[in-house]
Amino acid sequence: MLEPLRLPQTFVPAPDCLRERVIVVTGSGAGVGRATALACARHGAHVVLHGRRQKKLEALFDEIVATGAPEPTIVALDLARATDLDFAALADAIGVQYGRLDGIVHCAVHLDQLRPLDDEPIDRWLAMFRVNLIATAALNRACQPLLRAAADASVVVTVETHALAPSAFWGSFALAKQALLGLTAIQAQEWRTFAHLRIDALLPGPIASPQRGRTHPAEDGAHLRSAAAIAPGYLYLLGTTGRGGTGRLLDMTPEAV
Repeated sequence: MLEPLRLPQTFVPAPDCLRERVIVVTGSGAGVGRATALACARHGAHVVLHGRRQKKLEALFDEIVATGAPEPTIVALDLARATDLDFAALADAIGVQYGRLDGIVHCAVHLDQLRPLDDEPIDRWLAMFRVNLIATAALNRACQPLLRAAADASVVVTVETHALAPSAFWGSFALAKQALLGLTAIQAQEWRTFAHLRIDALLPGPIASPQRGRTHPAEDGAHLRSAAAIAPGYLYLLGTTGRGGTGRLLDMTPEAV
């Protein structure tokens, strides 16, 4: 089980809270990943932008550079097809360029549409787990030596409401996200010997995002929080404010904050 955590009501991220830190943000082409990558860069981090689509990453690169933030790095990689060699190559490239890694934010997600379990073929199960679960474990493993080389390293795993409350038609997606909770708990226990290395989960709750548009097509998204509203939670866990614990679940749902 993960330890419940709330974002302090008085928390305001310092402008340089991630100064000189090297942070990988997966799924940074859209939604929560994009907002988090922007927030990390604006607070001083060297961000490694990961996504599937090069053009989206290039557009985000230009936006970050235009703000005067440190120049990011682009890594286009399809997690549905990535192998151990691909993840190792990514870690090697980060090591060559930066010499260490101070954090990973796992925001990459795969969900096409909701459907009953009776309509879930094996290929779909494999795709859901490969992107939403296995890629997280594989990237953590490949990057662990770099994380251990950092003075203070943080890994943040993004989970989803249906991981805590499974319901009909969320099938393989909900179960993959539920497994992420277990992965986070296990990894936290195995990393406890490294006092400077922590891993936590963050639960955004409902937000306006491309994924929300697919799962709730008839919903009026005007009342939903923006992805940027969740970014302070990631900054809290990534920076020195996140020290002192591991294996926690930061709940950013409206009722929690």
